[in-house]
Amino acid sequence: MTSIAREAGALLMEHFDRHIKIEYKGDADLVTIADRKSEALIRERIRALWPTHDVLGEEEGLRDTGSEYRWYVDPLDGTTNFAHGFPVFCVSIALQHREQVIAGLCFDPTRDELFAAEHDGGAFLNDQPIHVSKIDALKESLVGTGFPSHKRHKNPNIHFYHQITLRTHGVRRAGSAALDLCYVACGRLDGFWEFNLNPWDTAAGVLIAQEAGGRVTNFSGGQFELNSRETLASNGFLHEALLREFQEIFAGRGVEPLPDPREYAGKR
Repeated sequence: MTSIAREAGALLMEHFDRHIKIEYKGDADLVTIADRKSEALIRERIRALWPTHDVLGEEEGLRDTGSEYRWYVDPLDGTTNFAHGFPVFCVSIALQHREQVIAGLCFDPTRDELFAAEHDGGAFLNDQPIHVSKIDALKESLVGTGFPSHKRHKNPNIHFYHQITLRTHGVRRAGSAALDLCYVACGRLDGFWEFNLNPWDTAAGVLIAQEAGGRVTNFSGGQFELNSRETLASNGFLHEALLREFQEIFAGRGVEPLPDPREYAGKR
C-alpha cells in the first residue's frame, strides 16, 4: 500500500503547478487529469496484487466483485488546492474487511509525509509513532473544518465556523479533510469537523486519528460510520465540550449572530 501511495504521489507532483486542464463535476467540484491518472494507477496496482477485491474510488466509482475486502481510494484529496497551485493535498487509501477498516494511509507528496495506521496497531508519520494532543480546554484549542464544493447547496457550516471560532484559539480550513484528520492524529490540530464527506474522504484519516488516540463520532456523539454525513474528530479530551457546543448551536442557544456588513459600511 505504501509503495502505491508514493507512486501516485509522484505522479501528482509531475502535474502540480503546471496549469493543467480543469473539468467541473458540478458548480464548483473540480476534477483534473491528475485525479484521473492517479486513480487509474492505484486501481491498476490494487488489481494486480488483489484482483478479487472491491475498489471504491472518487472518480471511477465502485468496482464490486462481492469480496469481503473493499478499498477506498481518493486519488487526490484537495483537488481545488492542487488546481490552484496551493500545496495542501494528498493521496488517501484505506482497506476495509467486512465492516472494519483495517489499514489506511495518507501521503502528502509536497512534504513527503506518509501517515499510516493499522487497526489496533497504532498510527505513524514516516514510520514514527504519533499521538493526539493533550489540549483539554476548548479556548486553547486549534481546530479545522471544511466547506462543500457545491456552493449553491444550503450548508449551515458558516454558522458553526463563526461560533467555534469565538470559542477556540482559531479554526483552520486547509482544504483536505484527509489531511485534517491526520493533523488531529499528530497533534497539529486538536479537533476537526465537517458536513457531507464521502467514504473515500474519511476511511483512512479516521482510522489514523483513532489509532493515534483520537475520538471520532457524528455530531450527536454517536458511532461514526463511513456513510455518515457528519464527521467530528478530536483528541478525545475536547470531544464532550465540542459535542455540547454543537448541540447548543443546533438548538440556537447562546449563538452569536453573524455580523451584518452594513454595520461597518459607514465606518469604511
